[in-house]
Amino acid sequence: MSFVRRLKWFFKDRWGSYALAIGVMALVSLLSTIPPNLIGKTVDRIKDGQMTEAGLTETVLILVGLALLLYVMVYVWITTLFGNSALIEKVLRGRLLEQLTRMTPAFFQRNSTGQLMALATNDILAIGQTAGYGVMTLVNTLVGASVVVVMMVSLVSYKLMLAALIPLPLLAVVISKLGQRVRTRFLDAQASFGKMNDHALESISGIRVIRSYVQERDDLAAFDRVTSEVMHKNKRVSILNALFQPTISIIVGVSYTIGIGYGSFLVFRDEISLGQLISFNIYLGMLIWPMISFGEFINVLQRGSASADRLEEAWSQKPELTEPDKPVEVEVPASIEMNGLSFTYPIASQPSLAGVSFRLERGQTLGVVGKTGSGKSTLLKQLLRQYKLEDNRVLIAGVPIERISIDQIKRWVAYVPQEHLLLSKTIRDNIALGKPDASRDEIDRAVRMASFAEDIAQMPEGLNTVVGENGVMLSGGQKQRLAIARALLLDSEILLLDDSLSAVDARTESRILHNIRQERAGKTTLISTHRLSAVSHADWILVLHEGRVVEEGTHDELMLFGGWYKTQWERQQMEASLDE
Repeated sequence: MSFVRRLKWFFKDRWGSYALAIGVMALVSLLSTIPPNLIGKTVDRIKDGQMTEAGLTETVLILVGLALLLYVMVYVWITTLFGNSALIEKVLRGRLLEQLTRMTPAFFQRNSTGQLMALATNDILAIGQTAGYGVMTLVNTLVGASVVVVMMVSLVSYKLMLAALIPLPLLAVVISKLGQRVRTRFLDAQASFGKMNDHALESISGIRVIRSYVQERDDLAAFDRVTSEVMHKNKRVSILNALFQPTISIIVGVSYTIGIGYGSFLVFRDEISLGQLISFNIYLGMLIWPMISFGEFINVLQRGSASADRLEEAWSQKPELTEPDKPVEVEVPASIEMNGLSFTYPIASQPSLAGVSFRLERGQTLGVVGKTGSGKSTLLKQLLRQYKLEDNRVLIAGVPIERISIDQIKRWVAYVPQEHLLLSKTIRDNIALGKPDASRDEIDRAVRMASFAEDIAQMPEGLNTVVGENGVMLSGGQKQRLAIARALLLDSEILLLDDSLSAVDARTESRILHNIRQERAGKTTLISTHRLSAVSHADWILVLHEGRVVEEGTHDELMLFGGWYKTQWERQQMEASLDE
């Protein structure tokens, strides 16, 4: 069974609690066969005129005592079994998040956010139900049915039992066919649920854009089509689910008919007593739940197996980058060097970088400029070790970057991306994301360097102001400066600013860059930007075009060169003068 094989690590770890739950369930099934036997004997005694008041009182007390005992035992196995169900959901969600944190960007390009959300919600929930409710139905089917059949044979009549169970092989065939179709339809339903998650996420995160283009109705109509597809596919699953119980009830009803008819015939022939016939029919009624449990087990198992397969597929994907077998220890990044680096994204057909070379000493600043799509952000991301690179193309302190521990590189680098991820927490929590134990003085220093102190002072709660989901309470410039403060708090060896000053005015930009040069003296900074004034102070500037370096040098050298850089600089200076 693939489900058990995929989760054997959990069942092996929790075998004790599962053994307790299954043992108590089996004992409950065994004790549940006592009342029908007592009732049958009581009927025979009444019929024969042998029942006394003391005997009836004793029987009633036994039945009441059994009911109380069974109540306690059922409570024990339910809390034990479904406790394991809740535990496996918790463990699987933790493992899934751990897997996602190890993955590189290529993984998230192959798997949409909606599909990953579906894994963390619906699929893990289905696995938890199989590990709890599924085990319960399986034990009820195997143990409950076996105990009842044994009691039928030993206490009533094997001939009546065989006759009543004639329709049951048909039940196994029908449930097997339905189970296979449930699995296929459930996979389709889960895939459509993931697409719905994607659409909902895009609509909520892009609500401002949708409203600005007056596309609310179109978006609602598109979402209605997506949800209609989800509803349609889930209805197809529900239709098959709805067939389980009626099918089982019909087949069990046929067994009842045979049991009553043939049983009455045996009573007339004095092969069994009236009390035995009543006991048999009670036992036959006790078979209904195990038969229904069998159908439920197949249904839940197919869902759980399908979800386990989807989860296993996500787990089987390995990150493109792994730690080197024998990492080279490098104390400080004394230099950064690229030697003819070319790079193509995993899903792209054209290279984003081609033959890029430069050398940057510790404490220097590199500026990267160029048109939109020229490869500026891609160049900076190569120092984050998110993608696999050609060997010996990127060197830090003379050591190929692929031979340095990934964790070491992460400790060196602070990165401010173009798109800022802000948590729905306070400003303090967002700034201290990379250093939760930062002191108030350290946070104030980072805020001051990012020229964000005046803005915070005007907020009602200061650093304790909650920014809302993804910083909805902040302006674009405030988001950028908060992200810069977050990076500056780390005081890292290498700072990457990826067009991170585009939403601030020129004076604020000048103050931030001045603070960075002053406070980060002796540490390396790389800045990509469209505004050339942000890199005019840089020790070296690269001008990219379609992933290639077409100009390079200092600001003064590039101005003398008279190429794209000079033309763009003069245009931006003229625009700045007109704005003033």
